[in-house]
Amino acid sequence: MKPYRFTLFLILFPALLVQAQRLNRAERRIVASVEAHAPEAIGFLEQVVNINSGTLNLEGVREVGRVFGNAFEEIGFETRWIAMPDSMNRAGHLFAEIGGGKGKRLLLIGHLDTVFEKDSPFQHFERVNDTLAHAPGGNDMKGGDVVVLYALKALQENGLLEDAQIIVAFTGDEESTGDPLEVSRRDLIAAARRSDIALGFETATGFDKATVARRGASGWMVETTGRRAHSSGVFSERTGAGAIFELSRILNAFYEEVRGEEYLTFNPGILMGGTFAEYDPLSGKAQVFGKSNVVAQTASVRGGLRFISEEQKERTRARMREIVSQNLPQTGAEITFSDAYPAMPPTEGNMALLEVLNQVSLDLGQGGVTAYDPGRRGAADVSFVAQYVSCLDGLGTMGSGAHTPKETVNLKTMEALTKRTALLIYRLLQQPRS
Repeated sequence: MKPYRFTLFLILFPALLVQAQRLNRAERRIVASVEAHAPEAIGFLEQVVNINSGTLNLEGVREVGRVFGNAFEEIGFETRWIAMPDSMNRAGHLFAEIGGGKGKRLLLIGHLDTVFEKDSPFQHFERVNDTLAHAPGGNDMKGGDVVVLYALKALQENGLLEDAQIIVAFTGDEESTGDPLEVSRRDLIAAARRSDIALGFETATGFDKATVARRGASGWMVETTGRRAHSSGVFSERTGAGAIFELSRILNAFYEEVRGEEYLTFNPGILMGGTFAEYDPLSGKAQVFGKSNVVAQTASVRGGLRFISEEQKERTRARMREIVSQNLPQTGAEITFSDAYPAMPPTEGNMALLEVLNQVSLDLGQGGVTAYDPGRRGAADVSFVAQYVSCLDGLGTMGSGAHTPKETVNLKTMEALTKRTALLIYRLLQQPRS
């Protein structure tokens, strides 16, 4: 044996010994199957990454769905493509399912689309070395989808999916969710209502962390009005303060009186004011006309709100409405809200799932797993089902630079993460269903 190989063996031997002691016979077979298919999994990832599936490339999203659908059918799942109405300009979703009466009923969530559209210069999977590959959407989140597929493949090879109920839901518009949400997320929610547990395979935050909570996302807009007049009359009883002062009052009060709760943030993203102002939500551009010697008659601001629970969201909205209603002289103001993603709060059920994952990881010799800070994670599809089932997310691949032309996926960790996922699913299938 060459010296460096012997050294590597000595490093790995304690973990391998622990693994052999803690895993039962079926689990050791699962691990062996994942190992046998590890090179194939990376090849499959390269194949689907090289199919552009930017959210608005409807044919590309459908093609990635077709490739995954064929792969799921090969391991015994029934698949269906759920198309969205033409008016939504979204491709649809891939659902794959097996049905049975044993163990927890599982919903495994991923997405097929990426932020890289057809005109993006970043299009292809390219290995940097044995560990890393540049891959548009490889980490967010086609890598996570591949982890799901090959974990289930290992279980199926060993006859461990018999009589299990598992629904795989790969949405086609996670990066830019179709509107209305009642349509685009209807089937995902319906699947959750038939499940006990949802596992999300968005990008991992390291071997030692998993996501038990995600903040929700909501939009808000404040529009103010004032009396248009010569600036010499500003602050007078007849002219009042004007629209811009009224909007400034509101934003300052938000900052002073609403800010401060844990996990609560609100950000004004674009602001405009003057005599006339127009905003194009599609381009994000505004046109404003005004003069320094004219009191502004209109002003508006658009922003985002992040929250850890629906209760926190509603309490915050109520306080914002109260502030908006306390107008300066001769001004008016109105605030409106738009929902995007609900919150995924850190429930007892989510924490119990984390403990199962933690034990799986320890038994594999991969170390313990604790909860990731929800203030550092964005919203995701798992949030839509959080009120119906216990959830765990961040189970996908590792990498860096998601949503940028430097996105990478860590190829060396895929095998270990797939083992972890396969054993997590296996152990959940041994538990009685709710």
